[in-house]
Amino acid sequence: MENKTQIQLEKLLQALVKHDTKEIDNIYGHVQPIDLALEIEELEDNQLEYLCNHIDDEKLAEILEESDEELQTDIIDCLDNQRILRLFNHLPKDIIVDILGELPIGKRKQLMTLMKTDDQKIIEQLLGYAEDSAGGLMTTEYIALNDSLTMINVLKKIKEIGPKTEVIETIFVLNHKKQLIGTADLRDILVSDEDTTLREIMDDQIISVFPETDQEEVSLLVSKYDLATIPVVNKNQALLGIITVDDIIDVIQEEHTEDMLQMHGVSKEESLDSTLFESIQMRLPWLVVNLATAFLASFTVKMFESTIEQIVALSATMTIVTGMGGNAGSQTLSIMIRSIALGEVHFKDCFPALIKEILLGIINGLVTGVITGFIVYVLYGNFYLGVIICIAMIGNLVVSGFFGFVIPVVLKALHADPALASSIFLTTATDVLGFFIFLELANLFLPFLV
Repeated sequence: MENKTQIQLEKLLQALVKHDTKEIDNIYGHVQPIDLALEIEELEDNQLEYLCNHIDDEKLAEILEESDEELQTDIIDCLDNQRILRLFNHLPKDIIVDILGELPIGKRKQLMTLMKTDDQKIIEQLLGYAEDSAGGLMTTEYIALNDSLTMINVLKKIKEIGPKTEVIETIFVLNHKKQLIGTADLRDILVSDEDTTLREIMDDQIISVFPETDQEEVSLLVSKYDLATIPVVNKNQALLGIITVDDIIDVIQEEHTEDMLQMHGVSKEESLDSTLFESIQMRLPWLVVNLATAFLASFTVKMFESTIEQIVALSATMTIVTGMGGNAGSQTLSIMIRSIALGEVHFKDCFPALIKEILLGIINGLVTGVITGFIVYVLYGNFYLGVIICIAMIGNLVVSGFFGFVIPVVLKALHADPALASSIFLTTATDVLGFFIFLELANLFLPFLV
């Protein structure tokens, strides 16, 4: 598929050189804009500039909408202000806001000054919201009609407004005070009698959010209630905008990626394109933290140096205990972070779940401990060494379950991201306590080991 798209892009560039508009339309019609946007990222600057200046506004706007932030900026840099404004006429307001947000302040002010007054007000309002909030995600291109309109008039309005909106399947219903009081499905409108009013067919069970609502909370609501769109309202229930499901999919992907990166102490801002200095800035602090926690484990081992000198087998087997503890803790940690992200964790109900994790640690620790103890006994011929590693395995899996559960809960209670380097803190707990439990048991059983 990628090769086919690349070939089509090369043909498109050739057609542009020849000014063959028929071939351009033919090629463009056989390629998805998103695929074309991905291929265009590989173009040289002069090729990109030629493409931008020789393809029509509507097609370039489609490519611009599907491009990532860096490519959007590169495309804008190839165009003059008047051409940019023409492209904006083909783009939803939320996409325009995203593009403007990436531009230098001077360029942004130039474009804002050239916009129509009504567009300026909308764009300024949207730019005022945080990027990761409902206000930052919403678009103002929707259909909102008065509840007293009959179906015949509703259909006239839909035909009139529909081509300019992003969503046409859901009609938002307002009362005489311009407050959102319900939604109507286009299917219901089409099958209703002409003299039926919107009020009669609307669904008054509204799920809405405020513009300050965090995007993660918005995504949970959309997922929970299986929504295609979710309205954004102010405290007076006036409709400010809507968020569509395609934006929510992007949010879910972004939040998932962020959680996975932060679990391992990596910033969501870093990518393969980050400079060496940027990567050092984002990674080194967490590596220093990890180094400090590694020294804690090392100091724990040093406390039992004399015991290890007498029983060399301890140095070969103690990493088994900490390794299993780290793996078991990661299982609990992954489940907890996912559950918190989905809004399934309520602090008042945490205690039974914590007890379950502890019991799980005991059972899993016993099973893996017996297996490990038997193998150690066969290898070293010492029954007590097998008993020690079995007990230590149980203890460390209980520890891993406890901390794998508690760390993200505590971070959430402190209003921090539960995924924030949780694995680093978990590894510290399982390593330090795993070494301590195992070596302290070895110290107690020393007469039977020598």
